[in-house]
Amino acid sequence: MCELLAMSANVPTDICFSFSGLLRRGGETGPHRDGWGLTFYEGKGCRSFKDPEPSYQSKIAKLLEQYPIKSEIVIGHIRQANRGGVRLENTHPFEREMAGRMWTFAHNGQLSDYKQLPLGSFQPVGNTDSEMAFCYLLGQIEQHYPNGPRNPEAFARFVAKHADKLRAKGVYNMLLTDGRWLFAYCTTKLHWITRRAPFGRATLLDNDWEIDFAKETTPNDVVSVVATQPLTKDEQWQEMVPGQWILLKEGELLASN
Repeated sequence: MCELLAMSANVPTDICFSFSGLLRRGGETGPHRDGWGLTFYEGKGCRSFKDPEPSYQSKIAKLLEQYPIKSEIVIGHIRQANRGGVRLENTHPFEREMAGRMWTFAHNGQLSDYKQLPLGSFQPVGNTDSEMAFCYLLGQIEQHYPNGPRNPEAFARFVAKHADKLRAKGVYNMLLTDGRWLFAYCTTKLHWITRRAPFGRATLLDNDWEIDFAKETTPNDVVSVVATQPLTKDEQWQEMVPGQWILLKEGELLASN
């Protein structure tokens, strides 16, 4: 299985600390050595970094661990391949334009009977079940919201309905965003945490790095992080249950089931 990482914040924030913990699971402290990727949003634009190499060995990953790109929404992924070869086109996160916005998706799990999914106008570039599920989901969204969604909670419930259908085909933990809202859906394993004032210290599980968030933030900052497994050993992460979803905006929980 792969591992997911995402962040939603109310101010541009870097993800260096969390990514430093995750990247070591990509072949060093974990088996997810078949590629990695990070997508950062800046307004309606986004920039992505991907590499089919193990993240703990990747020079690009090392750069991002130290280079503080500020963003309000980030989606990340480290891959343990089960569908599709270890190639760049099969490396998450996947992106598509729809209704004038860039959509980004990452998946942890494995699906069966997915090749018959109706894809609408979206076609996969690689040959993973994950990208096909993304194309299916975007096709459904485009059909239902031809001009793009406007009501975030109604949109989240619509996405969750189709996530339930995909969950019936196997393991489907996923992240989805268009740069405004961050949607996370759990089938087997997903955790999240919201950090706000008063900020404290945190220590990574997979790296010898302790941070004092009080020195890195202002009292008004709100930052939520979603990850397959908790990244720190001295914070209280919330564990999601199968079929649960959350919708985050600017670091705050906007809706959930």
